[in-house]
Amino acid sequence: MTEQPPSYLAAIRESYDTVASDYVRLVKEPAELDPLSRATLAAFAETVRVAGLGPVADLGCGPGRITAYLADLGVPVLGIDLSPRMVELARRAHPNLTFTVGSMTAPPIGDDELGGILAHYSTHHTPPDQLPVVFAEFHRTLAPGGQLMLAGHVGDDQLLHPTQAYGGHPVSYESHLLPPDRIAELLTQAGLTLTARLVQEPAEGAKRTHATFLARKPERTTPS
Repeated sequence: MTEQPPSYLAAIRESYDTVASDYVRLVKEPAELDPLSRATLAAFAETVRVAGLGPVADLGCGPGRITAYLADLGVPVLGIDLSPRMVELARRAHPNLTFTVGSMTAPPIGDDELGGILAHYSTHHTPPDQLPVVFAEFHRTLAPGGQLMLAGHVGDDQLLHPTQAYGGHPVSYESHLLPPDRIAELLTQAGLTLTARLVQEPAEGAKRTHATFLARKPERTTPS
């Protein structure tokens, strides 16, 4: 018998399948992001490109815009998303890139294969008790010395239950806004070394605080 995915994954998949077309219409292009967000993406891209340890996986890639942005910066990159509809739109918009349906809890990637992972506003729907599973997969799939960039909404342990999104479409996912220190602690517990963090206060007219974390998988030590 086929094991059913956790209910929160089903809610994410169904919700983003529903909103996909309007998501593409309403969400900013990468070039329209604020200067700090663009700068951290560029720094991440340069780091993984110079290291040359393997491709970058854009986990929770949505319609593939950030995936394509990294590719334009010279990074070998592939996209993975839970929503088949998002993957369909990504493949249509960027036929020269690889996009696959998959989950961050069990990405279709072997051990130590990736030079980098980008999780760009894609982990906040994950219940906090499941983040160790996701971060353990980050550690498993990164090559020693591989880089992680995680960016997203943060807060004071807020739990949001939106019923509509992206043009009024019904959604059933939850959003978990954790304190930056807790996210940093969970990354460290997963065996990743935190190298930088940036917390951006809400812009004028916005409600949410954003944080970006840069981390790496430690290189293996050679016994003396």
